[in-house]
Amino acid sequence: MRKLLSAIVVMMICAAAHAQILTPVKWSYAAKKVSANEYVIFMRATIDNGWHVYSQNVKDGGPVKTTFTFPKSKDYTLVGKTVEPTPVTKFENAFKMNVSYFEKEVVFQQRIKLNSAKAVVKGQLEYMTCNDKQCLPPEDVDFSVAVAK
Repeated sequence: MRKLLSAIVVMMICAAAHAQILTPVKWSYAAKKVSANEYVIFMRATIDNGWHVYSQNVKDGGPVKTTFTFPKSKDYTLVGKTVEPTPVTKFENAFKMNVSYFEKEVVFQQRIKLNSAKAVVKGQLEYMTCNDKQCLPPEDVDFSVAVAK
């Protein structure tokens, strides 16, 4: 009976180790003052080797594009749209189309105008990540960045 119980425990530990959640993308955030009342919010994705994150400019019928949503605030105003560097664009068999994506690292930038002495810029991003074998479900991530004059 002891041997059977020990074997079951070992199998459960192995199964738990094998079923770990994949997290190939880590996000970090920062702000930089660029003029008296303007700042740039940086949203940086560090991407594990072999994985990629999609551009904000993916056509319909492809993977879920990266999107940023900022709720309205009296403390700051968005200036323009969220910008991204030039992505890699290649044909992906999984989607049967050309898609634009980033590997290793990407920094998205959103310019804001501060309307008060300090603010917490809050937002949500949605992104999808894939490698050459699988795609993970789209993920929503809430973030906040403190900004002060």
